[in-house]
Amino acid sequence: MKSQVFLAKVEDGASVEAQVEALQKLYDAADLNRIVAKRDFVAIKFHVGEKHNTTHVKPALIRRIVDLAKAAGGQPFLTETSTLYKGERENAVKHILHAQQHGFGIEQTGAPFIMADGLTGNTEYELPINGELHKSVKVAREVVGADALIVVSHATGHPLTGFGACIKNIGMGLASRMGKMREHSAMKPEINAGKCRYCQKCIQWCPQDAIIEQDGKAFILTEKCIGCGECLAVCRFDSVKYDWNAESGFTQKSMAEHAYGIVKNKAGKSIFINVLIDMTNDCDCFSVNQEKCIPDIGIVASFDPVAVDQASLDLTAAQHGKTLAELAHAHNDATIQIRHAAKVGMGSLDYELITL
Repeated sequence: MKSQVFLAKVEDGASVEAQVEALQKLYDAADLNRIVAKRDFVAIKFHVGEKHNTTHVKPALIRRIVDLAKAAGGQPFLTETSTLYKGERENAVKHILHAQQHGFGIEQTGAPFIMADGLTGNTEYELPINGELHKSVKVAREVVGADALIVVSHATGHPLTGFGACIKNIGMGLASRMGKMREHSAMKPEINAGKCRYCQKCIQWCPQDAIIEQDGKAFILTEKCIGCGECLAVCRFDSVKYDWNAESGFTQKSMAEHAYGIVKNKAGKSIFINVLIDMTNDCDCFSVNQEKCIPDIGIVASFDPVAVDQASLDLTAAQHGKTLAELAHAHNDATIQIRHAAKVGMGSLDYELITL
């Protein structure tokens, strides 16, 4: 049986009110609230956008989802994880303050913002899977503790994975710091001696005692390093260097397997919403005000994360001749993540599109 994907169209440049109306149509037509039971803790995962980014999902959409979850008797909370790179979202303190500045505070959305991976990204839970690359994945603990999951993804291009939507929002966005490190690269971090102040915090936090003093600076013993990322998280002087140039195919597959761990854990208790509005060449992690690269299409939703991403690419191709991924970063085959997600059992590539 094909998975159902629901589409609520919007006009290009649709107002926020029109976007909220489209979202409400999806909820009503697909009965999306059926995953929420009375007193359920409902995790709402989305991306608040990095500093200067203005094309991220609008707070009014998140507010409507909060209200709908509450109407079903749930206890919703907004959630995210810390980034590996330096920025406004590198730890819980900065991330929550930044979310407030972007309009996602409790006053605007009606729900608290709770970091799923703790203060610095290492609050995690290991989930068993039967993947091609991993037999278990490390994910943010508070999402595992939630009863239901609503994933709201802004579809964009991405320089490494070609396409960023549902699978990336779950697989990268809900992995713990160690999970993210596994996804990005097998390369080990190094210390930039010119920036190191030898505060010794990385030495204190390294679980393998792989960091020593050398010429008055911290130094990482590569042969002992396990790539956990603790040094990257605790350094306050940007002295830890990391090679982000992981091979795209490996990253996409690893990302899909981390997403599978979350989806498997929330079987029957998850919905997946992709916002095909203000789509840009690069993801919302870029600290710039981007211009959308193709006209708006609408909002799609499904109980199948693979189908919702496949439909999103197909819809952009149908309207523009090429998929969003091909328009944004043609050098990366963005279908790797979707095909691998289907292969490991996360969902189906076959779907029925129901246009409202």
